[in-house]
Parts: sequence; structure tokens; C-alpha cells
Amino acid sequence: MAEFILKDMVKKEGLEDKFHIESRATHTDEIWNGKGNPVYPPAREKLAQHGISCKGKTAQLLTKSDYAHFDYIIGMDDLNKRWMPRILGGDPDGKISLLLDYTDHPRGVADPWYTGDFETTYRDVVEGCNAFLDYLKDEGKIYK
Repeated sequence: MAEFILKDMVKKEGLEDKFHIESRATHTDEIWNGKGNPVYPPAREKLAQHGISCKGKTAQLLTKSDYAHFDYIIGMDDLNKRWMPRILGGDPDGKISLLLDYTDHPRGVADPWYTGDFETTYRDVVEGCNAFLDYLKDEGKIYK
């Protein structure tokens, strides 16, 4: 959900040319025989309720080489934050964070896989994406 919510926000602000946004998995639960599953149907439905498409997206695994290709590697919860440095071979440049670290109330994003509450997850992700964009603006990392 976060990939598509952030892409939607960036597009609405006219900043698409300043971003490359992709999501990755830290485990193979949604990847079978090298092929990723599409976005989980309830997540897809929640995004669609807000006019956001995730058409064509399939799960892909985070790889060690991703560290060199991205400026920010943002996880959703503590489990992600534990696994990301293991997969990436560490975090020498301090690229790894959690999405809600950028908010006034750092915490993990509510995981709808366990709660079934996709609305709370959606709100958490919107809060985190807004805060991340504000952080980038405040740091002078993006300009209109």
C-alpha cells in the first residue's frame, strides 16, 4: 500500500520526476517459485476506495544490491527493520528507517495481515508518507 500511496502523493504534488518508488518484501511469503503474488485483494480494494491503482504490481524480494540503488529504504515495522540490514549487508550509510519514524509518534505501521483492519493501516501509511515528504522538503531534498 505504501508504494502506491506515496506515488499518488508525489504525483499530486508534481514531483514524479524526482522520485523512484518501489516496494520490496523482506520474506518470501508472497513469492512462490520465483514469482510474486499480486497485491493482496483487501489492500487493493482499500487503495481503490481512494482512487489509487496498484495494477500490475507483484511481490519482489529485497536484495543486497538494492542498497546501492536507493537513497531511503523504509520499512513498515520492527520485523522489517530487523531483516533489512541482514538482507542488505548492513546499513553503513544510515538509509534504513521505519515509515512512521518521520512522524511525531514513531511506531510500526499496523499490519492488516494480522488485524484485518486495512483502514488503520491506510491511515498509518498516509500519516507516514506525508511526514516523509515533509521531512524531505524541510531537509531541502526536494523542490517544486
